[in-house]
Amino acid sequence: MSAAPPVVVPPPPVSVVGIGADGWSGLSGGAREALREAEVVIGGARQLDLLPPECAGVRVAWPSPLRPAVPRLLAEHRERRIAVLASGDPMFYGIGRALAEELGPESLRVLPHPSSVSYACARLGWPLEDTEVVTLVGRPASRLAVSLHEGRRLLALSADASTPATVAALLTSHGFGPSRMRVLEQLGSEAEAYAEGVAETWTHAPGDRLNVIAIDCRASADALRLGAVPGLPDEAYEHDGQLTKRHIRAATLGALAPAPGELLWDVGGGSGSIAIEWMRTHPTCRAVSVERDPARADRIARNADRLGVPGLRVVTGPAPSSLSELSELDVPDAVFIGGGLTAPGLLDACWEALRPGGRLVANTVTLESEALLAERYRAYGGELTRLAVAHAVPVGGFTGWRQAMPVTQWSVRKPSAAASLPASAPVPGDRT
Repeated sequence: MSAAPPVVVPPPPVSVVGIGADGWSGLSGGAREALREAEVVIGGARQLDLLPPECAGVRVAWPSPLRPAVPRLLAEHRERRIAVLASGDPMFYGIGRALAEELGPESLRVLPHPSSVSYACARLGWPLEDTEVVTLVGRPASRLAVSLHEGRRLLALSADASTPATVAALLTSHGFGPSRMRVLEQLGSEAEAYAEGVAETWTHAPGDRLNVIAIDCRASADALRLGAVPGLPDEAYEHDGQLTKRHIRAATLGALAPAPGELLWDVGGGSGSIAIEWMRTHPTCRAVSVERDPARADRIARNADRLGVPGLRVVTGPAPSSLSELSELDVPDAVFIGGGLTAPGLLDACWEALRPGGRLVANTVTLESEALLAERYRAYGGELTRLAVAHAVPVGGFTGWRQAMPVTQWSVRKPSAAASLPASAPVPGDRT
């Protein structure tokens, strides 16, 4: 008779305890019990110092950088009862996300505390559901720019005590100097404090590093209006003429149809306008802009930073050779080709890299590239469109129309079982 298989006892769930600036006194009974029973308590040094002696477990401070250390520390103590301390709500820009990704949600017991955002809205009387939150912890302050609209209420989660001054300078440089700012420090503790002022005249010295910045957005009279949909004014971009103009850009983004979490390859980036406005449609949208000219690549990065999407990745190099390394990292949901259509193998490389169901959009103004797109349209369908825009301009004492160069656009969706595109002979004269 064979022996029964050994019973595998799963390790105890990890307790993730949110703690505020009020420390032990602000915790619920369940949170206190979890910390008392823990054999190991992991957290930031400041959070661990908030615990009383009755929490007798071994205290382990997170190293820096934190994220790479998560798997090692959890594995080291996994057979013991672990409690992890988090600031406020662990699942709101907190360590809870990393723990859920590492262990799975079923291995966690999350005990949240009111977040700094909840406290801030309570103090300000702002409805939480109508307040946009932007974290600047470990992220560039420039990402706040995409959220600047007249009348909006924003909460910025500060990286440290210097963040309010940085935010005030950013608001002023983007035409939102009249915005009212309130810095709320040590929310939930007896040491709560706040400072108030206007961005363009902000002179407060740095205060506590634990702070949240409340912003009532007010634009100056001469601020450039940047809407929430694609088609930003051309003057929003630094460029050398290589810019997909406003009306064509809006039509192109409509064909690309960005959705949350999707990845775009912008091939022949120029000034980066297509990739930038793709990313501005939702905070989780991602993009890579491929540009062969180093000066233009640098310009794309500056445009992305100024327009609130500093996470845009810029790859400097010719296409299609620059695309091979990208294919190994992530599969694009959409590809836009704004230049270099006639480069040998470019269209094929983009099509092959595209995920099934993904979208490809290509624009051109040359007859040579237009012939190539017409050939692909006959073979693979999609939509072939001629986009023409005219602007009213003075003609003597009257007004007439000035026609811009028409743009031919091919947009197509890759089927689930896609064949290769038919090969075409290269045609000289197009920009990569």
